[in-house]
Amino acid sequence: MASELVRQLYAEENGGSAEPSGSQDMIGLLYPGVNRLDYAFDHAGGYFPRHIESNNDPNVAAWLEAVITMIPVTQRPAGYTPLGIKKLDSEWIRRLGQSGHDCYDAILARDLAGLGASMNESMQCWQAILPGTVQHATLTVDLLGILDYYQARYAGAMYSGCGGGYLYVVSDEPVPGGFRIKVRIR
Repeated sequence: MASELVRQLYAEENGGSAEPSGSQDMIGLLYPGVNRLDYAFDHAGGYFPRHIESNNDPNVAAWLEAVITMIPVTQRPAGYTPLGIKKLDSEWIRRLGQSGHDCYDAILARDLAGLGASMNESMQCWQAILPGTVQHATLTVDLLGILDYYQARYAGAMYSGCGGGYLYVVSDEPVPGGFRIKVRIR
């Protein structure tokens, strides 16, 4: 079962870590299609979703492949942690959760503007809750400046994770320097 494999991968990656990563990456590797992950602080320590909503419609997958471009930005530097400053405000956390629902709904509806808006909202929430996701003393790249550039020119943009990595850009036009994603539906 995929959920057990997720837990095994999570345990392997985070064994002994004082600041364990989330389970999203493991779920992304093992669950096909487009997935909405519903986390709750009172379920599995908040590390695993209490529910996963999945869609494996080939038309939805094809649309998403046509509108998401990934742009390599930077690797996380040594000593980087996004958890130095935590502003765990319930309203920002509620908005973050809602942005995930909005993102999933926009993908299923094949709504370019809605997808971009939900991704922009998600980044705004992460900046408010964990400012170190985009601003940190160890970062040598202006992640906010890059994000602002793409959000101003395209329907939306957000980072793949904390400290850079890849930037996902929503556009039905080609985005220079990037590559299209592939959605596995089986």
